[in-house]
Amino acid sequence: MNNVISIGAVFGIVILSIISAFTVGGLIMGFSASSPEQTDKLYIYISFFLGQGIILVPPLYYLNIKQRPILDSLRIKMVSLETIQYSLIFSIGVLIIIDTLDRIIHQIIPTPDYIIDLSGIMQPDSILGYVFLFLAVVIVAPIGEEVVFRGFLQKFLEDHWKDITRAVLVTSLFFAMIHFNPFWTIQIYILGVVLGFLSWKTKSVLPSIMLHSINNGAAYILSIFDDINLNFYLWKNHVSPIFLFIAVYLIYKGLEGLNIIEG
Repeated sequence: MNNVISIGAVFGIVILSIISAFTVGGLIMGFSASSPEQTDKLYIYISFFLGQGIILVPPLYYLNIKQRPILDSLRIKMVSLETIQYSLIFSIGVLIIIDTLDRIIHQIIPTPDYIIDLSGIMQPDSILGYVFLFLAVVIVAPIGEEVVFRGFLQKFLEDHWKDITRAVLVTSLFFAMIHFNPFWTIQIYILGVVLGFLSWKTKSVLPSIMLHSINNGAAYILSIFDDINLNFYLWKNHVSPIFLFIAVYLIYKGLEGLNIIEG
């Protein structure tokens, strides 16, 4: 059996993963057509949940038929508690900086109507809705997307091109494009670069899954509790300079710790 993996095949598998996610999500939404209106949101959340989970199937199947070691090929490896600690410190700092950029973009470019509509969708109207939305956004999506992009795709590009920077940047661009959200492309791309760096630095997707989950978790909380008072954090509708200073310090300390541990 030919177990050689080409770069075209890898991109094809990632595209197939995305198509599979949309197909499964679309089928679930098709079932909702005859449902009472109050359950429509629940079907959306279930489609998110199943769609995000299904993206793992094509890479797993492909690696299996190519007889490649699954865990190593997907960069699934346990890391030390110290690595988790410094990755968390680094992640919090990065998220504050990305939030700063996001607020600046919102000031320059008016929020599109579809983003406002999306905010309405992210307001569950049942306990089950809260559960499925949380599982889909905070648990399943970070795991699925990090394993496929930072594990399967980026690791292959690193090994194939022997150029870490190029592999991270290309993977991040692909990651931003598949979200099909022009308004958040810059933010998603920068987040992708950081996620790519973190998975490369730690030689594992676990820290990048953690950062991705924290990012999505913060968005989940803010979308549900949109009346949270953030005056302690903001200054003139922007992130307070105090928190920006804290963010830079956290990034510095996180990188310092990771450099000591990971080399």
